[in-house]
Amino acid sequence: MGVRRVLFWGFVVWAIFALVTALRRGEGDSSSDSARRILDERLARRDIDLEMSRQRRAALADHAR
Repeated sequence: MGVRRVLFWGFVVWAIFALVTALRRGEGDSSSDSARRILDERLARRDIDLEMSRQRRAALADHAR
């Protein structure tokens, strides 16, 4: 009976974790906000320069319309 109890509570904990994780994913940014955040991160790492960042932001703004 001890094994069943451990398995039951393990399942309950897993289910709660899965539910919370799924709900957090649904709350996130829109895709354009996410893309802007990625551009900010790439600019901060100097993967792209300021001009490239501006061009891509303008493309995102055009696409959102």
